[in-house]
Amino acid sequence: MAVRIDLADVNDLQQVLEDHPRYWGERDLRALHLTALVKEFGSTCLVARADDGIRGYLIGFVTPDRTGYVHLIATRDDTRGTGLGRTLYDAFTATARRQGAVRLKAITSVTNEGSIAFHRGLGFDHRVVEDYDGTGRPRVVFTRDLN
Repeated sequence: MAVRIDLADVNDLQQVLEDHPRYWGERDLRALHLTALVKEFGSTCLVARADDGIRGYLIGFVTPDRTGYVHLIATRDDTRGTGLGRTLYDAFTATARRQGAVRLKAITSVTNEGSIAFHRGLGFDHRVVEDYDGTGRPRVVFTRDLN
């Protein structure tokens, strides 16, 4: 089945939330799926769509300091390991560059080994920042220049 990358809309976000466990397993990250982000930054929020539904998505935006920030990226459980995450990142990177981005950034928890391995595989530098998300809440911060 062919997969196409489209701009995400609020209906796509609702579909993703209905199928949340297929993307995130046991982790409940629904609170991070902000409708306002899709409404305000729809030109940089993406879905990977096929005949059988949304296979993956990326919610991101470009900041005033020209950073393409990826807030969330996920692929459906039956599409992991197919390169779809990389495809979504490539599409976001191209869009962010068109909007003036000169770097990419993402964060994850220090225990999220899958995300750390994924971002390292995409060539991101990473460092642990203590108290990034509040006292006692360190995060791994990923950055990559777009030269």
